[in-house]
Amino acid sequence: MARIVMKFGGTSVADVKRIRQAALHVKREIEAGNQVSVVVSAMSGKTNELVGWTREAAPVHDAREYDAVVASGEQVTAGLMAIVLSEMGIPARSYAGWQVPIHTDDAHGSARITGIDATELDKRMNEGWVPVVTGFQGVAPSGRVTTLGRGGSDTSAVAVAAAVKADRCDIYTDVDGVYTTDPRIVPRARRMNKISFEEMLEMASLGAKVLMIRSVELAMAQKVRLVVRSTFDDPNAPQIAPDGTPGVPGTLVCDEEEIMEKQIVSGVTMARGEAKITLRDVRDRPGVAAAIFGALADESIIVDMIVQNVADDGSVTDITFTVPDGEYDKAIRTLQAAQNIEYAKIVGSKGNAKISVVGVGMRSHAGVAASMFKALADKSINIQLITTSEIKTSVLIDDEYAELAVRALHTYYGLDRQDV
Repeated sequence: MARIVMKFGGTSVADVKRIRQAALHVKREIEAGNQVSVVVSAMSGKTNELVGWTREAAPVHDAREYDAVVASGEQVTAGLMAIVLSEMGIPARSYAGWQVPIHTDDAHGSARITGIDATELDKRMNEGWVPVVTGFQGVAPSGRVTTLGRGGSDTSAVAVAAAVKADRCDIYTDVDGVYTTDPRIVPRARRMNKISFEEMLEMASLGAKVLMIRSVELAMAQKVRLVVRSTFDDPNAPQIAPDGTPGVPGTLVCDEEEIMEKQIVSGVTMARGEAKITLRDVRDRPGVAAAIFGALADESIIVDMIVQNVADDGSVTDITFTVPDGEYDKAIRTLQAAQNIEYAKIVGSKGNAKISVVGVGMRSHAGVAASMFKALADKSINIQLITTSEIKTSVLIDDEYAELAVRALHTYYGLDRQDV
């Protein structure tokens, strides 16, 4: 018998028909003798609708009331899932975040989980019940409902799995696993059997949208094994792992130690809409970088790639960095308004793309970056910026070459499927 937390995203519970499909997956696990807790998102599009209503009611409003409204989406889904499971003969009860309770801080709209009292969930699961928990929400020290912000439901599921000491947390979505790159760009992309937490964290931060960064960070910290799988697979089909053996379908996200064969490069990611900004001839003195990026941070502008080039005499430096396209104009205005930064001029451009290769095997293999640059040069793709880490190399290129770059690198590192 295993203990499993099953999380269903918005597309998986978009209507009652899909909730029934999701419930069949729960039924399969119950009939296999497993203990199950379910975490649900709001129906697809419902959270955006609720947010829109709060803005229509008043452009400036109390964040506590915003949470009270927005949290209702998950409560509807949890209730419907419990009803459907009960109708199938599976005893189930819905729980709002405050009923579990899932404790958070009081940062309404972007709260962070501080702890979960799993007593009630443990009791119900041991008795054969299926607790259906609302994702994306919890309760502040004041007793008010809070919402967790972007990626909240995945984070809720991982936190619940850690609290009940689950054997794994299954994240059901509209794709059947984590792929070596976006299959819409590269039809020969392969679904991975396993991927390490670190690789998944890098891929999530670099544009892969299968899992949210917060949930992967929490899973890595709490050692919660994740499985990414599709709600739309036949729930009655034999459970066959990606390698063809009996087991859990999808992609397992786990500790690096569980992966015997480590690929040098596991995946290729692409993030579009990257703007590049360069400050020319910045007076090079202690604290100048802090002044530049502190000013941007004060305006909540997210900075990504950073490269600094110091002149031979050390008197001035060029500092180049990237921000999202949507933040470009705001970043320029912020820097122009800053009083304590001396520079000659600001130049920049929108509409670039960041291409990255990721793999834990890069730690023990030299020349990965050089081979990446060669593969792009062979396609006459110019590189504007380069950044590296222990398991990642990223480059900034013109957006028009983004898909060509992804396809070229995917083939170069031997990630293409052979059966297409």
